[in-house]
Parts: sequence; structure tokens; C-alpha cells
Amino acid sequence: MALGIAFVAFTSQFGGGFASGNQIMRYFVDFGVWALVLPLVSQGLLALFFGYGLKYAYRNKLYDYRSFSDSFYGKYRVVFSNLFEIVYVLLVLSATSAAFATGGAVMKELLGIPYLLCTAAVGVFICAVATYGTKIVRRFAFAISVIIIAGLVAVLVPCIIKQWDSITENIASMAGGRMPVSSERTGSFAPALLSAVMYFSFELSTIGLMYQQIKPCTSEKQIDRAAVYMFIINSAATLLVVVGLCAVVYMPELIDGETSGLADIPLMLLAGQGRNAGILKSVISLLIFLGVFSTGVNLISGMVARCVNRICKDEAENSPKRSLWSPISAAFFTLAALAAAQTGIGNIVAKGYAVLGVASLAVVGIPFAVHMVSDRSSKKQ
Repeated sequence: MALGIAFVAFTSQFGGGFASGNQIMRYFVDFGVWALVLPLVSQGLLALFFGYGLKYAYRNKLYDYRSFSDSFYGKYRVVFSNLFEIVYVLLVLSATSAAFATGGAVMKELLGIPYLLCTAAVGVFICAVATYGTKIVRRFAFAISVIIIAGLVAVLVPCIIKQWDSITENIASMAGGRMPVSSERTGSFAPALLSAVMYFSFELSTIGLMYQQIKPCTSEKQIDRAAVYMFIINSAATLLVVVGLCAVVYMPELIDGETSGLADIPLMLLAGQGRNAGILKSVISLLIFLGVFSTGVNLISGMVARCVNRICKDEAENSPKRSLWSPISAAFFTLAALAAAQTGIGNIVAKGYAVLGVASLAVVGIPFAVHMVSDRSSKKQ
């Protein structure tokens, strides 16, 4: 159970932006050598906050984000519960549309069919899986996580070994102040730390989809183990991508998107530098699709759970009313994300995630921190 929960958290984070390398490049590698340590800060904070929130949900039997918010925020729920609704909608629109945009871009590159049709095909699959509830989502996440982790290792480890000299040379250059070609930063620690915190902040908003996953838990120890697994799995995957991307930080293709088509998919650029480049690019394409589907399925299913639980709160789990409203709500939010995806992944990651990060910090991060400090003070008295 604990590992299953951790894998849902992993696949929620490993979406289109992560799988393409775009997200890790923008939030970590573009800030220079600090990228080698700051992912541990982001993932540590995520594991801590996720563990706290999920244990609160478990104690109080709260299995969708609205029920959680109404209980957690107490007398402030009128303000904060509604604000979290907005944050979660922002999350669905930005992260799911980033997933659609990445999948659509790769399909267009591989198959040569129109971008809109590519994103629509991705959306149909995500909508179908997200309709059928928590159990299938958890099984889906577990299966996809194993494939994703194996694929990351299969692609990145050979690339890192082959280009180790270039990687160490580039890391030394970044430590000396030479920034990646895609960066507009100076290499200072403070902006890099702020970016890591903002990464944590917008990923924290995905906790809204996690509450439904702890329903089968039988103890808080399972949730503690899940938080530890989250930290280990997510940190290892992020650092592996960071080290791999250090091989390509000075390649002009990262900024020459008009001719290379790789500026938004830096991991594809990395794969092209390794042995058996054609095979590695195919594996990266598969990972991108899996990341697209995993994030889309997790986020849309969280919204489906919230809507169906509210509309059908007095209905049995397998009632006809729930069976009707599940696909309706899944289709509605899938179409909304599909529309947002037409702006392209670069704009979504750069602008949508920035707005989401600030909103999530104010509505989730700070209240969670206050709650944790208050709980600790109460226990000491």
C-alpha cells in the first residue's frame, strides 16, 4: 500500500514537463550548479508536507480534497476551501495541459499529423482511464512507475557514462559562473533556492488528488513509509535527469527551437548524443507518453472524485448516478485542459506553473506550515 501511494505521487510529478526535461531544466539546471543539491530540498519538503496532509486525512476519514479542506481550514474554510478549488483547477489546467502539449508535440514529430489531433488522442485515453476511479488509478500508477523508472535508467545511465567527461567539465564550468545557454540567471544561490521552493510549491498542489488514495490504509505507519518512499523515488529520478542534462547545457539547440524542434524537449537532445541514439530517442518518446498519461490520469481522477463525491454524496459506490457523473466530469475537465494545451508546453511551464506555485504557496504551503507548528506546540504542552 505504501509503495502504491508513493508511485501515485511519483507519476503525478512525472508528467509531460518532467518527462521532456523541460521542467527540470527551467526550475533547476538553468540556475547552475545548485541543481545538483536543490532537488533534495524540493523533494524533502514535498515528502514532509504530503505525509502530514495524508495523515490528517486518514485520521479524519477525508477522501477528497474538498472534504479535507473544509475540515483542515476550520473556521477559515469559506475562504481557503474555495481558494483551493481555484488552485486545483489551475493545477489541472496547467499540469494536464502541459502533459497534453508534450504528448502532442512528440506525436506530431513522430507521425507528422496535426498537433490538435495529437493532443485530442492523448485526451481521449486519459479521460477513459480517469473515469473509473481510485483503484484503477493506483494500479495504473504502479505499472507505469515501474516502466518509467526502468526507462529512465535505461536511457540516462548509458548517456551519463558515455558523456561523463563532458558532464564533469560542464559542471565545473557552471561552478565557475558560466550558465547554461538557455538560462538568463546569474548563478546566485538565492534565486536558485527560490526556484526550488516554487517547484515544491506547485507540486504540493497535487496533494489534492492524493487523499482518495489513502482510503484503504490501515495505519499511519503506512503513510509514513509512503512519504519516505516518495522522497527516495522522486529525488533519485530528479537528480538522474539533472545529471544527464548537464551534458547538453551548452548546446545551441536548447535555444534554437525553430530549427531543431528540441528546445522544449531537452531529454530528446540528450538521447541523441548517446550510443544507439535512435533507440534511446524512441525510449524517451515512450517515457514522455507515459508521463503524459500518468499525470493526466491522476489529476483528472482527483477532480472526478471531488465532483462525483459532492454530487452523489448519498449514493452507493457503484450506483448508476455515480456511473453517469464520472465520465461527464472526466470529459469536462479533459476538454478544458485540452483547450489550454494549444498554447504550447513552453508557455505552460514558464507562466502557468509560476502562477500555480505562488497560489499554492499561499493557499496550501503556508497554512500547512502553520498547522504543523501549531500541532507540535500543542503536543509539547
